[in-house]
Amino acid sequence: MKHILYILLLTTQVFFAQSGFEKGNELYKNGKYDQAVEAYENVLKENKQSAELYFNLGNSYYKLNKVAPSIYYYEKALVLNPNDSETANNLKFAQKRTIDEIKVVPKVGFGKLLRDFTGIYNYNTWAWISVVLATSFLLFFVGYYFSETTVSKRIFFFGMFVLIFLILVSVSSAIFEKSHFDKEKPAIVFAEIAEVRAEPQKASAAVIVLHEGTKVYVQEKVDNWKKVQLSDGTEGWIEGSFIREVK
Repeated sequence: MKHILYILLLTTQVFFAQSGFEKGNELYKNGKYDQAVEAYENVLKENKQSAELYFNLGNSYYKLNKVAPSIYYYEKALVLNPNDSETANNLKFAQKRTIDEIKVVPKVGFGKLLRDFTGIYNYNTWAWISVVLATSFLLFFVGYYFSETTVSKRIFFFGMFVLIFLILVSVSSAIFEKSHFDKEKPAIVFAEIAEVRAEPQKASAAVIVLHEGTKVYVQEKVDNWKKVQLSDGTEGWIEGSFIREVK
């Protein structure tokens, strides 16, 4: 009986979450962007999240000319679905509305080459590639075991070695990307004007002044201050209430 009640409760929650999502979509189509945001936010309050929900929230805030929230939700959508080209494209349009122009300092050396290679796919994609390669290895092993000719045995044997190498590469790439994902803590500036200071105190000298919508990367926290780094390498401390972390 308890299991039946649990299933009914879960089904009801999913129904209302879906209902709220569809309501938000309808409001968005009718140009009622404020109400659409409210409907989508209510779905989030039910602890329901998806790349599509964040994408629609980003679109709604973009229509309302609210730079920081639109960028924030596009970024959250890309965390769940990093290969979505439509979200990435809308994010670029939203970023054009920001005031700050922070240059990206290109990385050099072996670390850059490694990141460029592993960054081709998300860590989940690398994991699936590993599964496919492992399955192929098993099939090659079966082929080698049951082959009756020397030539076919050699082909399967050589293929097994190639697949082992590719499995090691894909697994290593998945681990590297997962580690990078866990360590990277992007955040969006929500304050209209936010001073980044040399030390975690208001009396400290300002390093740079940022505006809403700018993306930073959180490195550490001290009380209500967070040490952040910009894409150009600039570092400093910002009040925690001025930013919202993407993940």
